[in-house]
Amino acid sequence: MANGSKPTDNDTLAVIRDLVAEEKALRAQLQRGDIDTSEEHDRLRRVEVELDQCWDLLRQRRALRETGGDPREAEVRPPDEVEGYLS
Repeated sequence: MANGSKPTDNDTLAVIRDLVAEEKALRAQLQRGDIDTSEEHDRLRRVEVELDQCWDLLRQRRALRETGGDPREAEVRPPDEVEGYLS
Protein backbone atom coordinates (compact mmCIF):
# COMPACT_ATOMS: atom_id res chain seq x y z
CA MET A 1 0.00 0.00 0.00
CA ALA A 2 2.86 2.35 0.66
CA ASN A 3 3.78 2.88 -2.99
CA GLY A 4 2.91 6.58 -2.94
CA SER A 5 -0.21 6.41 -5.12
CA LYS A 6 -3.68 7.47 -3.96
CA PRO A 7 -5.85 4.34 -4.01
CA THR A 8 -9.62 4.54 -4.16
CA ASP A 9 -11.88 2.68 -1.72
CA ASN A 10 -12.32 -0.06 -4.34
CA ASP A 11 -8.55 -0.32 -4.84
CA THR A 12 -8.04 -0.67 -1.11
CA LEU A 13 -10.82 -3.25 -0.78
CA ALA A 14 -9.22 -5.27 -3.60
CA VAL A 15 -5.90 -5.23 -1.72
CA ILE A 16 -7.72 -6.37 1.43
CA ARG A 17 -9.30 -9.29 -0.47
CA ASP A 18 -5.88 -10.28 -1.83
CA LEU A 19 -4.29 -10.11 1.62
CA VAL A 20 -7.06 -12.21 3.18
CA ALA A 21 -6.57 -14.79 0.42
CA GLU A 22 -2.81 -14.76 1.10
CA GLU A 23 -3.46 -15.26 4.80
CA LYS A 24 -5.66 -18.31 4.08
CA ALA A 25 -3.06 -19.70 1.67
CA LEU A 26 -0.31 -19.34 4.30
CA ARG A 27 -2.36 -21.26 6.84
CA ALA A 28 -3.06 -23.99 4.28
CA GLN A 29 0.65 -24.19 3.38
CA LEU A 30 1.51 -24.62 7.06
CA GLN A 31 -1.04 -27.42 7.45
CA ARG A 32 0.39 -29.21 4.40
CA GLY A 33 3.92 -28.77 5.72
CA ASP A 34 4.99 -26.60 2.77
CA ILE A 35 6.29 -23.91 5.15
CA ASP A 36 7.41 -23.98 8.77
CA THR A 37 5.80 -22.16 11.68
CA SER A 38 8.48 -19.48 11.79
CA GLU A 39 8.08 -18.62 8.12
CA GLU A 40 4.28 -18.57 8.49
CA HIS A 41 4.47 -16.22 11.47
CA ASP A 42 6.85 -13.83 9.69
CA ARG A 43 4.72 -13.69 6.56
CA LEU A 44 1.45 -13.47 8.52
CA ARG A 45 2.82 -10.56 10.51
CA ARG A 46 3.58 -8.69 7.28
CA VAL A 47 0.07 -9.43 5.97
CA GLU A 48 -1.52 -8.30 9.25
CA VAL A 49 0.37 -5.00 9.22
CA GLU A 50 -0.62 -4.29 5.63
CA LEU A 51 -4.25 -5.17 6.42
CA ASP A 52 -4.20 -2.75 9.35
CA GLN A 53 -2.86 -0.03 7.04
CA CYS A 54 -5.62 -0.71 4.51
CA TRP A 55 -8.39 -0.58 7.12
CA ASP A 56 -6.90 2.61 8.56
CA LEU A 57 -6.86 4.19 5.10
CA LEU A 58 -10.52 3.30 4.56
CA ARG A 59 -11.42 4.81 7.96
CA GLN A 60 -9.54 8.00 7.09
CA ARG A 61 -11.29 8.26 3.72
CA ARG A 62 -14.70 7.71 5.33
CA ALA A 63 -14.03 10.32 8.03
CA LEU A 64 -12.93 12.88 5.45
CA ARG A 65 -15.98 12.18 3.30
CA GLU A 66 -18.35 12.47 6.29
CA THR A 67 -16.86 15.81 7.36
CA GLY A 68 -16.93 17.36 3.90
CA GLY A 69 -13.25 16.74 3.21
CA ASP A 70 -11.63 15.19 0.17
CA PRO A 71 -11.08 11.44 0.71
CA ARG A 72 -8.17 11.62 -1.74
CA GLU A 73 -6.28 13.50 0.98
CA ALA A 74 -6.07 10.33 3.09
CA GLU A 75 -2.56 8.92 3.38
CA VAL A 76 -1.25 5.44 4.10
CA ARG A 77 0.21 5.76 7.57
CA PRO A 78 3.45 4.07 8.62
CA PRO A 79 3.14 0.63 10.24
CA ASP A 80 4.43 1.82 13.61
CA GLU A 81 1.71 4.49 13.73
CA VAL A 82 -1.13 2.20 12.64
CA GLU A 83 0.02 -0.65 14.87
CA GLY A 84 0.06 1.68 17.88
CA TYR A 85 -3.72 2.15 17.81
CA LEU A 86 -5.95 0.40 20.28
CA SER A 87 -9.17 -1.20 19.08
